[in-house]
Amino acid sequence: MSNHTGDLVSVKIIPNDKGNPPGKLADAEVIFEADAGPLSGLKLIGFSVWERRDGGRNVTFPARQYSVNGERRSFALLRPSSGDVSSQEAIRECILDAYSRAEATS
Repeated sequence: MSNHTGDLVSVKIIPNDKGNPPGKLADAEVIFEADAGPLSGLKLIGFSVWERRDGGRNVTFPARQYSVNGERRSFALLRPSSGDVSSQEAIRECILDAYSRAEATS
C-alpha cells in the first residue's frame, strides 16, 4: 500500500496482487485530509488503475451499475459539476502519480 499526500487529499494505492481481473493493476482510495472542510476524515473508494493495451494506464472512477430493459448501464458517482469532463483530469493524474510512486518503491 502506498500513500501520496497532497494539501487536502491523499491517495492510497492497494496493489492487485491476485492479477484478476486481467489488466487491473490496483485499487485507489482518495482520502480527505484534516483541512478538507466537511469532507475531512472521509474517503472516496471505487477508483481502479488499469493497464491499457498500448501499454499506458487508465483510471476508472466509482460507478453504480443498473439495468434498463435488460440493458446494463453505468452511473458515474464522481462527476464534474460544470459538465466539463476535463475537470476529472486532475484527480486522474493524482491517482496515476500515486500509482507510479508506489510501483517505484515496490
